[in-house]
Amino acid sequence: MTEHVITGTRWHLAGDWFDVCKCAIPCPCTFAQPPTYGDCEGVMVWHIREGNFGDVRLDDLNVLMLGSFEGNPWDGTHTDPYAAIFLDERADDGQRAALGTVFGGQAGGWPATFGEMFHPEVRGMDIVPLHVEVDEDLATWRAEIPGRVTATAEALTGPTTPNGSRVQVHNAPGSEVGPGQIATWGRSTVDRADAFGFSWERTGKSSKYFPFDWSGPD
Repeated sequence: MTEHVITGTRWHLAGDWFDVCKCAIPCPCTFAQPPTYGDCEGVMVWHIREGNFGDVRLDDLNVLMLGSFEGNPWDGTHTDPYAAIFLDERADDGQRAALGTVFGGQAGGWPATFGEMFHPEVRGMDIVPLHVEVDEDLATWRAEIPGRVTATAEALTGPTTPNGSRVQVHNAPGSEVGPGQIATWGRSTVDRADAFGFSWERTGKSSKYFPFDWSGPD
């Protein structure tokens, strides 16, 4: 998958990330704590608003991962980490190679750091139709791989949240996109998966949105 990619290539990706998972709201992972029920499984989604790997443009492409683990990845005590990766079918061969290299950690930057920490056993990878939408005001966010994965959420609100405001956390100690970004909390409305041995269906659990801005290979 990476045979056409030159080691040390400069790259930059910026866009939207969100998850839906089985944890209660708020997901303890964001605070670098063990998951609510001792284990976690869920969906992680990346939408690249603007990106390049060398001279390969990656704008508007999507990546999705199913994952599960037990324990706390943030302190290195987790076990049984598994993942499955899905790449946007709109990507051509060069773009797929670039995405595989960045998200596989071979290009350095935050994905390499996160991958070394989580170090999952990858159950499979596929090229799929992958639809992602994020409201500009962060009212809702959603992703779908038809027939296999649906992840939708709405911004968390409550009696004392000002109308139209978002519930957010700054300086999260457990940010899946790396340091310096702001978490916006949500509530899952659909969290469904059936692929590569991952199978669940639930609603009303934790979701969060982060912007991401990465570069490498540093």
